[in-house]
Amino acid sequence: MPRIAPIAAADATDKVAQTYERITEMLEGEAIPAPFLVYARVPAFLQDFFMNFKKFVWTDGHLDATTKATLALAVASAARCPAWADFLAERCGKLGCSEQHVADCIAVAASCQMYNVFFKFRDLDGNDAFSKMGIGLRAHTFANTSLDAKTVELINIAISDINGCKPCVAGHVEKIRQLGVTDEAILEAVQCAATIAAGCAFLNSAT
Repeated sequence: MPRIAPIAAADATDKVAQTYERITEMLEGEAIPAPFLVYARVPAFLQDFFMNFKKFVWTDGHLDATTKATLALAVASAARCPAWADFLAERCGKLGCSEQHVADCIAVAASCQMYNVFFKFRDLDGNDAFSKMGIGLRAHTFANTSLDAKTVELINIAISDINGCKPCVAGHVEKIRQLGVTDEAILEAVQCAATIAAGCAFLNSAT
């Protein structure tokens, strides 16, 4: 039994029904994704999530929709949230991405988490002895996938931010600036990641 039962579209009233209508418009008539039906138990959260999702995950902005979908998929996979990971993998496919693109996105996110664990340890420990030791971890994944360098770095920033790895965030922000990505685009990547992270957190706790 889920902790929070979803509200079917047929049972929605008032603000929930209105938000469902807006979601359906955004999706051009497709069925409302299951996570939204769970969020509807808290209408304010449903409305906030939808508005953030539409602006920072779904539509073009400083980043294009494909990049946003890829970032969102990376976050959902890192959060171990199958419902959103499946939806976003399908979204990537509809936007023209291959199955390899989806696999590479998940692999980059996983590799980033590996580095986050390592560098966060060195940052938290504060012992110069560890900073003088070699990293030792292999990460060819960052440079040998179908993803372009900018997308890889955006994933690295998003996942590193979620994991609270300060040296990783700083390093990847510096690198992506060198690749010509604007601060506005970097911030939008974080807003995209923040939106999906919130959605995954609610859903993982509700089901």
